[in-house]
Amino acid sequence: MIVRLRTLATQWTAVVPVIAIVLLVLTWGRDLPGVVVALVTLVLAGAVLSAVHHAEVVAHRVGEPFGSLVLAVAVTIIEVALIVTLMADGGDKGATLARDTVFAAVMITCNGIVGLSLLVASLRHRLAVFNAEGTGAALATVATLATLSLVLPTFTTSKPGPEFSTTQLTFAALSSLVLYGMFVATQTVRHRDYFLPVTRQGAVIDADEHAEIPSSGTTMISLGLLGLALVGVVGLAKGVSPTIESGVEAAGMPHAVVGVVIALLVLLPETIAALRSARRDRVQTSLNLALGSAMASIGLTIPAVAVASIWLSGPLVLGLSSTHMVLLALTVVVSSLTVVPGRATPLQGGVHLVLFAAYLELAINP
Repeated sequence: MIVRLRTLATQWTAVVPVIAIVLLVLTWGRDLPGVVVALVTLVLAGAVLSAVHHAEVVAHRVGEPFGSLVLAVAVTIIEVALIVTLMADGGDKGATLARDTVFAAVMITCNGIVGLSLLVASLRHRLAVFNAEGTGAALATVATLATLSLVLPTFTTSKPGPEFSTTQLTFAALSSLVLYGMFVATQTVRHRDYFLPVTRQGAVIDADEHAEIPSSGTTMISLGLLGLALVGVVGLAKGVSPTIESGVEAAGMPHAVVGVVIALLVLLPETIAALRSARRDRVQTSLNLALGSAMASIGLTIPAVAVASIWLSGPLVLGLSSTHMVLLALTVVVSSLTVVPGRATPLQGGVHLVLFAAYLELAINP
């Protein structure tokens, strides 16, 4: 009976990504009636769960930290493609799209996902235990990338407004790629053990608790279906964005809330995967997913929009407002204090979640 249920679940997760892609092709660029929006939302939720399933299959085959890296990079690459596509559509709203999306990703991952993971793990296992060396390196990289790409443009004087000059944008793009590449090399080769889950005694766990490692064929199929599911998630999220935008406007909220909602939808696979790892007392995997997604979002988005700015007209606003800079600075400080001990209680998880709630509140009521 258990085998049959597992087979059914595998078949379900294989069919949903295909349905998502078909529905995406049929609805792309069209005004959707309410019934179709409801159908798209249902398929979107299924695609998210399917993506998480296939990501876990791939992660179990390749091991940590490669598994979390695959999911983070896959989601970010598709997200970057969506950002560039939307920027190419033109309009004044495209000028701040990259900044708003990247900052939303940083706040969602560093406060929302991290906070939920720490809270779930500490409530279930009394303490959330992780590797301070690896998490600290990831946090330092995220903080540096965010400052170079999102804070400095507010203070530079080569161009009016919170914008980089061409030379400055080129430097920021190259720096992002170099830092991200160095981090991936550190995470996967030179100091891989820093990013593996640890026991409460500090011993590194270099094996998963699952009974059977999937075959190469199964892994490749899951990798392909993971790609389809993620394309479906991002594309369908874009498809329902006009409905989200109408609802936001009807509620009298700022347009930036639309970007936050879409970012939340796009990051759902990482969120669910991180929470599952936290429940299994694999907090380091959860932190790899969260901080890796934040890092990939900055490290891949900024170079992409730098290249896209060659043919795109209009300004490219990257500098954060003063309110957002305060939130970013507080996030870095609190995250540093969370990481140093290598273990966390529900209090630390609650602090991160309050910061995330503050970001949402200020997005709705700036």
